[in-house]
Amino acid sequence: MKVSELMKGYTINPDYEGWVTNDDYVFAIDVAPGGDAVTPDGDFEVVEMGIAGLDSQMNPVTQDKQYIRSGQNTMKTGTQRSFAVTGDRYVGDPAQDYCLSHKMKYGTGNSVVTNYVYFNILNGKGEKGKVSIIVNSDGSGNAGESSAVDIEFKKIGSNPTEYTYAASGVQPTNNMQDDAGME
Repeated sequence: MKVSELMKGYTINPDYEGWVTNDDYVFAIDVAPGGDAVTPDGDFEVVEMGIAGLDSQMNPVTQDKQYIRSGQNTMKTGTQRSFAVTGDRYVGDPAQDYCLSHKMKYGTGNSVVTNYVYFNILNGKGEKGKVSIIVNSDGSGNAGESSAVDIEFKKIGSNPTEYTYAASGVQPTNNMQDDAGME
């Protein structure tokens, strides 16, 4: 399902306040990153069919140092954004078919890099960036069970930018992070 199709049933409230669940987040990927034209965000494929778990992690990178008279100090030097997706294999889902294609399972370097958006479905706020697709399992389980999949998406390149979903596309915010000293 494309982001634009999913969002037809939702009204974004930029001032939303209240509890959120994991189902209130959208993680979508560009399944044609090397195409002739740039894929609009609304055409990104939502990673959801058969997916039981979406674990978004920030994975901070730190450096510890001991200083005279001030003791142990920890400095944050970067953040490695990652998403872990687990669930059951559904053949015919564009996002799963793309991630579990031969090219992705055995690819390396830029051949496994794609664009993503990750945002809250209630207020539309989130981020946009690039990730490497890492397939840990393309189908596992016992006899008679669903075939389980395990895929990781790890940030590559510059830090993600702030993102705000809008039905007509993206309304980017101008709050870009400085990559100086970041890993």
